[in-house]
Order: sequence, then C-alpha cells, then structure tokens
Amino acid sequence: MAKTPSKKSAKAPKKAGKGTKKKTRVESYGSYIYKVLKQVHPDTGISKRGVSILNSFIGDIFDRLATEAGKLARYTKKSTLSSREIQTAVRLTLPGELAKHAVSEGTKAVTKYTSSS
Repeated sequence: MAKTPSKKSAKAPKKAGKGTKKKTRVESYGSYIYKVLKQVHPDTGISKRGVSILNSFIGDIFDRLATEAGKLARYTKKSTLSSREIQTAVRLTLPGELAKHAVSEGTKAVTKYTSSS
C-alpha cells in the first residue's frame, strides 16, 4: 500500500528571497458607511458585522439600479448612462417617499458636482 503524503510535506517550501505575498484588495463601502454614520450620529459606533450587512445591502441596491438604468438605456438605443437614466431607475426601483428623497439628494449632488467643475 502506497504511503500518502503528510499535510506538512504537501505544503510547498518557501522560496528564499521572495518576501511576503501581496495582499489582494477587497472593495467595500465600509469607510463611506462609517463617515455617514458619524455625520448622522457622531457618538454611535458600528460592528464589523453591521458594516458587512450594510455593504451587502448597498451592493445589492447598486446592482438593481445599474441593471434598471442599463435596460432604460437599451430601450432608448443609447450607449451611455446619464443622470436621467439613473433618476428614472431610482423612481422605478425604490418605493414612494424613499424614491422622492433619493431623487432630491441625487439632484443636489449632481448640481454640487457641476458647479465645482
């Protein structure tokens, strides 16, 4: 019966002079979540799990809005997403009062950006 290699011998030996592995970057909205939290509630903290849940939520909403805006652009035979497609996607995706607030905040952000450029 053949001998199976032990777990220790299965690992590849470290190469001399190679140094440490480069850490892969993971994109996250964590820093932005924290900044907004401090604007709203300066004395309140948030756990890593809370940030993780909010990060998943933001990623999901972003994906839904991007998909809807892409469909709108395709219907109108345009190859560029403008603020108009994003605004319409927000109105279609988000419910009632939340959509109104999101549209007003988005309009405010676009106005601020265009005035600074």
